Amino acid sequence: MDQGVKMDQLDQVLHYHQETKHHFFRYARALGYLDWKNQPNPFRRYEGAPLAPLPILTPDAEPRSPSYEEIYQPRRIASQPVSVPSLSRFFEYTLAISAWKQAGETRWALRSNPSSGNLHPTEGYLLIGSIPRLAPSPGLYHYAPKEHALERRADWSEEELSRLMSPFPPHAFLFGFTSVHWREAWKYGERAFRYCQHDAGHAIGAARIAAATLGWCVLVLGGTADDTVAAVLGVDREDDYEGAEREHPDCLAVVWPGDIVGSLPEQAHRAMPLFLERGAAGQAAKRRWYGRANRLSLDDAVPWQIIDEVAAASWKSDTERTVIEVSPVRPALRGGEDNGGDGGNGGQGPSAGQIIRQRRSALAFDGKTSIPAGSLFRTFGRVMPRVERPIGERPMPWDAIPWEPTIHLAVFVHRVEGLRPGLYMLVRDPGQVDTLRKAMHESFDWVRPPGCPPDLPLFLLQEGDASQLAAQVSCHQAIAGDSAFALGMIADFEAALRRHGPWFYRRLFWETGVIGQVLYLEAEAEEVRATGIGCFFDDPMHQVLGLKDTGFQSLYHFTTGGHVEDPRLTTLPPYGGQF
Repeated sequence: MDQGVKMDQLDQVLHYHQETKHHFFRYARALGYLDWKNQPNPFRRYEGAPLAPLPILTPDAEPRSPSYEEIYQPRRIASQPVSVPSLSRFFEYTLAISAWKQAGETRWALRSNPSSGNLHPTEGYLLIGSIPRLAPSPGLYHYAPKEHALERRADWSEEELSRLMSPFPPHAFLFGFTSVHWREAWKYGERAFRYCQHDAGHAIGAARIAAATLGWCVLVLGGTADDTVAAVLGVDREDDYEGAEREHPDCLAVVWPGDIVGSLPEQAHRAMPLFLERGAAGQAAKRRWYGRANRLSLDDAVPWQIIDEVAAASWKSDTERTVIEVSPVRPALRGGEDNGGDGGNGGQGPSAGQIIRQRRSALAFDGKTSIPAGSLFRTFGRVMPRVERPIGERPMPWDAIPWEPTIHLAVFVHRVEGLRPGLYMLVRDPGQVDTLRKAMHESFDWVRPPGCPPDLPLFLLQEGDASQLAAQVSCHQAIAGDSAFALGMIADFEAALRRHGPWFYRRLFWETGVIGQVLYLEAEAEEVRATGIGCFFDDPMHQVLGLKDTGFQSLYHFTTGGHVEDPRLTTLPPYGGQF
């Protein structure tokens, strides 16, 4: 692409980011567009597409979940075969309904993947070969969470799919995400594009963690052009969306059983591409397609021109033909029958499935609960991507993200036993410590806290009670100050966009979403609760840190603490009480 065009697109992305910073409260509500009767239907369906229900598995049904701790232990979990039951677990832990909530006559669904405002703009797709009890031939499917079922969208031939998947390990399949921008825009207006990217990141994290419970590996094919993603997933088919809200292609990922690579001849490293070629969809126009997208809103969607502009400016038009080396994976240390489950996991704590199913976004914190410093260190250790390792050898879930980390955490510590209250910084790429120090207030201390593991680059910047400040920069929300700790995710922003291109803007938010997904589950494992904070004041947060330009930008806030239940809400089971 012409360099001048790229710079114009980058200017558009930077303009959008500045606009949504300075006009946060310019919501649909402020312009008179917010009307609850126009809230989109949260469940996309393809009317006329064949529906294949997935089995509703009880916690003790196979494949059973390993313990939560085991999913972070390399080679601990034996790979499950790719089958209808294992796919059911995968979707259960990634995108399924985890509970229903009810207040009076109003009822709404909670999902395994969190979402800003519980609006769920993210849709999931599966491209897979023939699977007994699913279909005798390969096909593209859309996941229907309300039914916990797969809708067959298109037929693929064995030859086409084999050619497409030939660079990847045996039994691999593709998994994809799209976003319906209107699901966020009806409520949040122009900021909806940012929120959709957060949600896509949470979904990527949820998928990687779900795959880990099955002994599977995941790699986002980040070099793939968006035109290719759209063609493979079928969201570029105009007629299938006539009168319905369109879906924006987010990403494709390859998923494969982790033990497979280790069984390859001579245990050799395998070069795996991070892209699909432009012709990956093959003869899509000649393929048999099923179904038409349902309409999600009663009335026509309100147009938000700035969302269309930034979506176009951040469109990835080029294919990056990069590869990574995937190391051989030896068979797991334990057999699948010993992996443990909800019914018993050898005293190793709760199962991963239990933690995933019970995850909730906290609505309020008690302002009293504290956590031990060791818990904070362990949590922060799990958001460290370990950049000194090749991508394929990084810890889960960072082995799924094929780019160098761009996000660091500015932490407001309120109630952590063994740590002084104050402002801290977790530098997720230790090589960026000096760069951050130079960009921030000169008066900051940059002192390692007592008891901090030597490989965890956490620094105390300034001691003091930061609870009121944390609430102020988070749109005066008490949850940021009443918690054990709160944080802002700080991106190495403009340098990353200039290095990669304007399309990388979306990846910055995806990375924050994966971090948020890890923080959510870590909170549940520590018997507290967490929530993402999409409403925050960017510029005041930058002033707190001393950031003076667009070199670093705050993209997402988060907080963890002792939650307060709302007695007005009733919790109901997701699928007849069987999950």
